[in-house]
Amino acid sequence: MPLGLWLAMPMLSDGAPLSSRIDEKRQEIAKKQRKERALTSTISGFTTRIDRLQDDITELQTRQVRIQADLDAKRAELARIQADLRRERIRLARLRAKLAAAKDALADRLVEIYKADEPDVVTVILEADGFEDLITRAEFVQRVGDRDELIIDRVKTAKAESERAEAKLDRLEDRQRRVTAEVDRQLREVAAIKGRLIDRRADYQAVKDRKLQSLVSTQTDRRELEGHLASLEREQASIQARLANAGGGGGSSSGGSSSGGSSSGGGAAPVPAGPVQQGSGSMIWPVNGTFSSPFGMRWGRLHAGVDLAAPEGTPIRAADSGRVVLAAYTGGYGNYTCISHSASLSTCYGHQSRYATSAGASVSKGQVIGYVGNTGNSYGAHLHFEVRVNGNPVDPMGYL
Repeated sequence: MPLGLWLAMPMLSDGAPLSSRIDEKRQEIAKKQRKERALTSTISGFTTRIDRLQDDITELQTRQVRIQADLDAKRAELARIQADLRRERIRLARLRAKLAAAKDALADRLVEIYKADEPDVVTVILEADGFEDLITRAEFVQRVGDRDELIIDRVKTAKAESERAEAKLDRLEDRQRRVTAEVDRQLREVAAIKGRLIDRRADYQAVKDRKLQSLVSTQTDRRELEGHLASLEREQASIQARLANAGGGGGSSSGGSSSGGSSSGGGAAPVPAGPVQQGSGSMIWPVNGTFSSPFGMRWGRLHAGVDLAAPEGTPIRAADSGRVVLAAYTGGYGNYTCISHSASLSTCYGHQSRYATSAGASVSKGQVIGYVGNTGNSYGAHLHFEVRVNGNPVDPMGYL
């Protein structure tokens, strides 16, 4: 990556370039979009389930209508049965009265025969005075017998009809009980099934409503993230525009520096720079301070440099000679300076209270380029120092 392009990337306070933050935002948005799709799919599934349940409920309602029609028909049948029952009860009462009358007539006839001491057939034959008298007497006896048999037949017929009427009445009453019980059973069954389906539909609707709320919340979060992303992209575009003319080639020039250009942000009065500290590497320590944070992963992301705590206003030296390609307030880094030392190597200095150089100036190793501060996203005065090779952060301790 060209150094000028990398330098156009605003930085976060922990040393991650703004492009990384933009990538993170895009990943978060993609995650929210995946969640939205999953929720939408889940909601669609519950909608389908609810629709199916509604179809089942509608079918049950249709079944209820049919059962209700059957119930109405059964009730009409019951009405007919009850009318038949009333008629049969009336008929039975009449038959019982008729039977009672026949029984009374028979009893009266038996009493009459007993009192009259009527002769039997043998007596009539023996006492007959000639054949004609015998015929006359026989006919009389026959008429008496026929009348008696008629009375007996009436009794038998009335009794048989009464028994048949009672049996029919029993059948009608049993039919009435069975029809009523069956209709009640079907109505209870349909009502129970419909109730369970309605309860299940209510449960599905409650889950769907919760998913909808989650979807709305996710969409709101996603829109906020998109707003943050747009803001970060605008900031990146602005920085890129300001640094569009920054050169990428460094050169170890030891020419004069431009030491002016103190930035806004003020800060405490400068303190003595102290002696130059040369370590075992090719660069000098940029500030006389206390090592407070190493290079490496921190809080889930790369801390792309080292932190050196020092009092505000402590002079910051160029770790090596080169050309200043950036000296501007940059996102969470606050006042930020980057020096290109070669085509591939550069160093950067963040959170300065003010600058002691400006973009385009050539600086020499050990030259004061700024002052320790607490600008940007910083918690206490310190210098955030980075070494980049081909735009990629590396551990500065290999160069100090």
